[in-house]
Amino acid sequence: MRKIVVAITGSSGSIYAKLLLDGLSQIANQWSKVAVVSTENALINWEIELGYPFSQEPIFDYYKNNDFFAPFASGSARYDTMIVIPSSMGTLARIANGISDSLITRAADVMLKENRRLIVVPREMPFSLIHLRNMTLLAEAGALVCPAIPSFYSQPQTIEELAGTVVSRVLDLAGFKVDGFRWQES
Repeated sequence: MRKIVVAITGSSGSIYAKLLLDGLSQIANQWSKVAVVSTENALINWEIELGYPFSQEPIFDYYKNNDFFAPFASGSARYDTMIVIPSSMGTLARIANGISDSLITRAADVMLKENRRLIVVPREMPFSLIHLRNMTLLAEAGALVCPAIPSFYSQPQTIEELAGTVVSRVLDLAGFKVDGFRWQES
């Protein structure tokens, strides 16, 4: 069974994190643990963007971003996938440059050093040359960089459906079996 870390940072795009957590709760038979860690700015943005405070679902384990005693701060805990969603460019830069100054950046460093799956979902745009170079560093180190760029093939009718095109892709990249729109498949 899979052990997953979900990291939520202070970039705009809380809807992506919410839909990811909702999606993981719907496929609880595909994982044994989901650990959630967020920055303080992520919690502020969640309330601003979604209109209600972040609440902890009992099926997930929650950690503070300064808790270096969390199990996934070490490779020996064998968490196999980490998803940073949405990722601020600051967090992305710290991960790309090996600056492990928080639980999120330490856990990402662990994923890279253990050759495990790290999916980073940057939401900010436009990309500066620094952003592009940091994304290149991450890709060269083995991370999957999956910018929060929705698709329109499925003709989404709501913001949730549009954001869901990104989340469905992220869940696919994480190796989960999910029902989502597939190009040229019925």
